Amino acid sequence: MEREFMEYDVVIVGGGPAGLSAAIRFKQLCNEQGQDLSVCVLEKGSEVGAHILSGAVIDPIALDELIPDWKEQGAPLLTEVTDNQHWILKEGGKTSMPHFFLPPLMSNKGKYIVSLGNVSRWLAQQAENMGVEIFPGFTGAEILTGEDGSVKGVITGDMGVGADGHHKDTYMPGMELRAKYTLIAEGVRGSLAKQLINDFNLRHGVQPQTYGIGIKELWEVKPEHHKQGTVIHTQGWPLDSKTVGGGFIYHLEDNQVAIGFVVGLDYENPYMSPFEEMQRYKTHPAIAPMLEGGRRISYGARAINEGGFQSIPKLTFPGGALIGCSAGFVNVPRIKGSHNAMKTGMMAAEAAFDAVAAGREGDELEAYIQKFKDSWVYKDLHMVRNAKPSIHKFGAFWGTLYSGLDMWLNNLGLGFLFPWTFGHDEDHKCLKPAAECEPINYPKPDGVLTFDKLSSVFLSNTNHEEDQKCHLTLIDEDVPVKVNYNIYAGPEARFCPAGVYEFLTDDQGDNPKLQINAQNCVHCKTCDIKDPTQNINWVVPEGGGGPNYPNM
Repeated sequence: MEREFMEYDVVIVGGGPAGLSAAIRFKQLCNEQGQDLSVCVLEKGSEVGAHILSGAVIDPIALDELIPDWKEQGAPLLTEVTDNQHWILKEGGKTSMPHFFLPPLMSNKGKYIVSLGNVSRWLAQQAENMGVEIFPGFTGAEILTGEDGSVKGVITGDMGVGADGHHKDTYMPGMELRAKYTLIAEGVRGSLAKQLINDFNLRHGVQPQTYGIGIKELWEVKPEHHKQGTVIHTQGWPLDSKTVGGGFIYHLEDNQVAIGFVVGLDYENPYMSPFEEMQRYKTHPAIAPMLEGGRRISYGARAINEGGFQSIPKLTFPGGALIGCSAGFVNVPRIKGSHNAMKTGMMAAEAAFDAVAAGREGDELEAYIQKFKDSWVYKDLHMVRNAKPSIHKFGAFWGTLYSGLDMWLNNLGLGFLFPWTFGHDEDHKCLKPAAECEPINYPKPDGVLTFDKLSSVFLSNTNHEEDQKCHLTLIDEDVPVKVNYNIYAGPEARFCPAGVYEFLTDDQGDNPKLQINAQNCVHCKTCDIKDPTQNINWVVPEGGGGPNYPNM
């Protein structure tokens, strides 16, 4: 169909740290070299930051490079880490890991506890001040390709299409945003990145990406329970020794505490519920007293790239590149990825600027690949490449010992003693049939410390236009019951942290059918990742839908 279009030198899909850093860096180069070039950023959330969810303790190394005077410019990095602790939990107690045992790269000295959503909002202000056009509430729904097969931009999602496909009174067709280069910064498991990786075979020769799911709550606690600047990371209980994961507790400003739990999506037991593990986590005797008398003020969930160095795909395709978590630059043992996301955005912007300034368009930004190989991002990830797979391979205890030794040797310049790189299994292939696993009996929520999914989703401010096509599409509508329910006990009802998937039966408990409550979706992408049959395909809903995270 004929569509309206707008033309830019660079189009960026995603208004997170990577996309905004790319836009800022591109405009900085324009100003430095007197070039009048255009760049726009698409953001599917109702505003920049609405869909941003992270712990987060941020390493300011990339921000120092991008905006050296960020403190004077009022960047919302307000709480510097003053106390760093690592606990190993057992059901009834904890052991504090002496700090000198931890590899230096695990130190959080000089880092900041932040709301990454607020950091993104601030970056958006800087970008707009430089002339970047930002379009919140608009999705990148389709890739725009030329006759030669190269990427020529994106098509935004149609608005006002009913659930049955009819055009409502509010119908507005999507627009073509044409670009000489398109940078994909959708975040973890983005739908366009997924398509591009498949279409251009960008995973050839690399390991599959693996993921975790992070469940996070923001609490306002009593002043006597609050220690601003304290960072606590935990491992162990409530997870078993075969499951990778752990918790975090960050004391921000204003008596607020961010508490979260991460479960590696390579877990085996289909009865596992990451949401319920998070609720159990808060009941530990070392944790519950911190929250006593407090109140939960926000909730969210998000998938996390955990494949690391060996899972990074080819970063470029004709006409564009993958940046940030669209490619997967999270340093798993450091529990940090924002600094790498920002830096990769900056490097891709530099390569795109040089190409446009030289009169090129639609080719591969090979300079970006070389910049990555020469950068501290490459070194950051290479040092820790075996951390997660060693735990999956050897179990929690021996895997932790191995990864600790590996990181110490790398820090001492002796990494050549462990030159190998472990591989990964795809997360959905790790799930075992229900008949081979024990059901997990999770306690009922008390409504004070522990909660159910629906009251949690309410705190995420999630909203979707109800009369629209379901964005959680099924390749085969018979598979959820025939395979997932009958063989794996319907794991989608448990791995989803928002109550989206629900198996309904008749009064006798027979004739199950899957109900999809798409309006609850917090866009975490776990279903797209962990579905054992890969039958669920997450696509973008109407722009502006989804969560609206405050201070997360």
